[in-house]
Amino acid sequence: MEKNTELQEYLAKGVEQIVSDSLHAVLKDPKESAFMLKFAAASRKASKRRMELEEAGEHIPSFLIASITSRCNLHCAGCYSRCNEATDDAEPVKQLTGEEWKKVFLEAGDLGISYIILAGGEPLLRRDVIEAAGGIKDIIFPVFTNGTFINERYFDLFDKCRNLIPVMSIEGDKAHTDSRRGEGIYDRLTANMEEFRRRHLIFGASVTVTTENINSVLSREFAGELMSRGCKLIIYVEYVPAAPDTGYLAPGDPEREVLRAGIEKLRRECDEAMFLAFPGDEKESGGCFAAGRAFFHINSHGGAEPCPFSPYSDINVRETSLREAAQSELFLALRGGELLTAEHDGGCVLYEKRAQVEALLSKSGKAEAV
Repeated sequence: MEKNTELQEYLAKGVEQIVSDSLHAVLKDPKESAFMLKFAAASRKASKRRMELEEAGEHIPSFLIASITSRCNLHCAGCYSRCNEATDDAEPVKQLTGEEWKKVFLEAGDLGISYIILAGGEPLLRRDVIEAAGGIKDIIFPVFTNGTFINERYFDLFDKCRNLIPVMSIEGDKAHTDSRRGEGIYDRLTANMEEFRRRHLIFGASVTVTTENINSVLSREFAGELMSRGCKLIIYVEYVPAAPDTGYLAPGDPEREVLRAGIEKLRRECDEAMFLAFPGDEKESGGCFAAGRAFFHINSHGGAEPCPFSPYSDINVRETSLREAAQSELFLALRGGELLTAEHDGGCVLYEKRAQVEALLSKSGKAEAV
């Protein structure tokens, strides 16, 4: 219990820092500043709720990742979701409805969860879910999108619902981005950025860090170009080698040290934006944050999974509450064991140790198809 309480305090401070950094990043925009001030109060209330549950013996993560669709229009090189067969081109069947997702989001708010990342597939293909999220003002929903479906209607929705924060995927410069995501994608993203800036809308960028682009995406020039277009949030995500023969692209310990130092430098030099890393420095935070330690993942069909890179589930939010899902047998086994703190080579310990995760899942006897 003492360890969990310390973790909740650590995470609560982390959430407060994110809110503080976000507020600082938008101080020059009255509309965004007004929203962030209201959200800061809601976030403090949410942290208090999680701490109350923790003291009562119930651990609730500070955020969720929700893959609201398995469909995507792009075929990005090395995509972990396609490699795990969690994403395809077909119209998905039996995925959660907009109302079912809304129920999940409302329950998350009641439990003190302040952030829910909306992912996919391509989340903007589910406008019904995006609109439902936009109506829940006490939760910030970063929307991780490839940017190709952002149109006038979405610009208007983001303007109306400031708790929806579009985070567009970019791989660095035009050459790197178009090489991985498809020709013309970079120009589409920069055009979106210009429109967001014109409308005074906060937006972010998600950068997949590989051994090939790490130096360029950590450069002051790259960050400066994004910020000059109005970007207020840059998230660096370490590449996980889900595709065959791509292990050489995954950052190892030397590259992760470069990433850590590079982000610290950017934070010192660029106070007009905030910089985050995923999974970040696990050694300092006491291990991987997955399996409900700080977050867990809900797939498009409702399966509660440790994280997007570890698509194993023994419970479904369609059949139970989010509260019960947070305490699934698989999550409890992972949090109570040593896998989350195990030594590993790449950016995701659970992906590297997937055989052990599968063994834990089989013990529960409730494994869902993934």
